[in-house]
Amino acid sequence: MTEPRAHVETAPPEAVRQGSADPGPAGERPRPGRAARPEPRRETKGDRTRARILDSATELFSRSGFHAVSLRDIAAHAGLTHAGLLHHFPGKESLLIQVLARRDEVDGRLMAGPDARATPEELLDRAVAQVARNMRSPGLVALYVKISGEAADPEHPAHDYFVHRYRRLRRDATWLLGELFRRADPPVPHDPAVAARELIALVDGLQTQWLLEPEEVDMREVVLAFLAQLGVHPANPGFATPDRTPPGAP
Repeated sequence: MTEPRAHVETAPPEAVRQGSADPGPAGERPRPGRAARPEPRRETKGDRTRARILDSATELFSRSGFHAVSLRDIAAHAGLTHAGLLHHFPGKESLLIQVLARRDEVDGRLMAGPDARATPEELLDRAVAQVARNMRSPGLVALYVKISGEAADPEHPAHDYFVHRYRRLRRDATWLLGELFRRADPPVPHDPAVAARELIALVDGLQTQWLLEPEEVDMREVVLAFLAQLGVHPANPGFATPDRTPPGAP
């Protein structure tokens, strides 16, 4: 149960901070053409090879964990020699961090969406959409469940990554829930920091249960039920379902 507490202002997530810049004179939105967009860089053969290595590493790490997989295993799975893999990644530790960071980059794009000026309700829609998206990505869910458990060891190469990731998740979820609690009618008296920890713990636990019995656990529905108990609701509950890809998903 969460305890009542006075509202505390916290910093918004990075995507929101970037989108809340001064829009211009008299609230005018920036006009197209004010700043030239950089031309997208063409994908090279090296880019495609790196992506293939990351795909192979993701699959093998999610299946067997970090310690049981060698660079030679990953190279063979990607159709490369050991030396060919080392040309792109200097070691298994750096490869693991790149695998994890790639998923964070995709999730960050989904949260930002086409318009960075999202309301808290729209950001909640996107967060629920990510939960639904995970139900179509058992390999990536397994990767995070397995590697985050291993990374509790301070000597694990992903230990610092997960420490900082959870700090960021708690900060962003605290800000988002605080805004939603404040905007509710009547305002919700829960402590957003406590509710944020509860929500993150719920999602983590649901992922393990879903991997064990996917036909018995609907992560999206359970998250929506928890949010309703807190007194907050997405602006569009049908924004993403397990069989529907959110806009911008790869």
